[in-house]
Amino acid sequence: MSKSLRLKSFQPEEEYVYLTYSLKNDKKEESKILLENYRVLLQKALDWLWEKVERKEVKGKKATKIKITLPKKKEVYKVLRDELEKINNLASHYVDKAINDAYSILGSWRRRAEKGQASLRKPTLRKFYVRVKSTLRKVEGEEVRITVRPYEYITFSWSHIWFSRRVKGLELGEPIIKEDKVYLPFRYRLPWFTPLDFLSIDSNLYTLDAYDGEKFVTFTIKESYSLKFGMELKRGRIQSFASKHGRKGKVLLRKYSHRERNRVLDYVHKFVNKLLEMYPLTIFAVEKLNKQSMFQDADDKLSKKVSKTVWRTIHRVLKYKAPLYGSFVKEVNPHLTSKSCPRCGWVSRKVGRTFHCERCGFTLDRQLNASLNIYLKMCGFPHILGIPRLWVGVIPLKGRRGMSRAMPRDPGEAQGLRIGYNFMKIQ
Repeated sequence: MSKSLRLKSFQPEEEYVYLTYSLKNDKKEESKILLENYRVLLQKALDWLWEKVERKEVKGKKATKIKITLPKKKEVYKVLRDELEKINNLASHYVDKAINDAYSILGSWRRRAEKGQASLRKPTLRKFYVRVKSTLRKVEGEEVRITVRPYEYITFSWSHIWFSRRVKGLELGEPIIKEDKVYLPFRYRLPWFTPLDFLSIDSNLYTLDAYDGEKFVTFTIKESYSLKFGMELKRGRIQSFASKHGRKGKVLLRKYSHRERNRVLDYVHKFVNKLLEMYPLTIFAVEKLNKQSMFQDADDKLSKKVSKTVWRTIHRVLKYKAPLYGSFVKEVNPHLTSKSCPRCGWVSRKVGRTFHCERCGFTLDRQLNASLNIYLKMCGFPHILGIPRLWVGVIPLKGRRGMSRAMPRDPGEAQGLRIGYNFMKIQ
């Protein structure tokens, strides 16, 4: 037993980031054969497994739930593989891939169906593609050769493409083939860095208010809000046009929907790039937001404004790109961050533009106060009433920290340490 407990290596585990780029599928005729035959395999595997799916009603305390059981993969794999080989016109490795994809589809359907988010009917194949296993592709220079059948191949090249310099020296993953495009995921090994700084971010309608341990920083993101507002007006006129012109209107509506998404993503990527250039080797603390709960507590006017925000998109892109700069992203529960005193932990019942602590007299802008509390949560200092804390790195909070109500107030003690950055136009 002592042998199994020995450490084989003291080196940390390697971590990777996948950078995915797309190519235009210029081999449509050859890839059409692959797509059609693989679709037959996948549909056959899905039908075969569907017959063995068990559905059972389980009575709970409040309501009756549906319990779905899929056939165990180890028990049916060999039989199912023999059935698929009878109709297979591709390389045999595609049979294994079809079985795995069928289980993936049924597993996703089971999770949604048990929550009541999907019907109990058999899932259908709508958006179809083929993910090529590593055993079916061979990389030679700046092109990949994909096996369709024995001695039949499709070759895709990314030589002289705009991203060819970016992926030089990176390892290619499993390509994804669709009718019009081919997606190439490249694997980038993350270098090991020690984060030097901390930055907490409070997300608001038009700004991101941050605190880095020394000063407050406000990033203006109003352009993303204005962009979505302008595109919403255009989409309203196009929807009116689409209701009268049928197919032509639907094509136009789809075009503008893609345009809105692309413009918003372009803005978010540029914003995140600037942020990471300003704060490399940093641990970012962001709020773990839930828009659905915000809609329940807000009126119609505020709900429309919240729907135009891009908080989650910014957090998702930041989490994706931060490791490339030696940084990390940590999500923090935002509960009571704008209502709590970062000095003594007192929670205010009043909601206003400025936070006032009735216990110790601390006064600060509500949004800046939220970013400061997020910073403290990230550093692991919870607010516990009556227990003094030594906060390492929190420089602006100077002066007394007593618990008396008669303590003199110190309004604006940290307001002068606020720096604003306007990202209305990012080049």
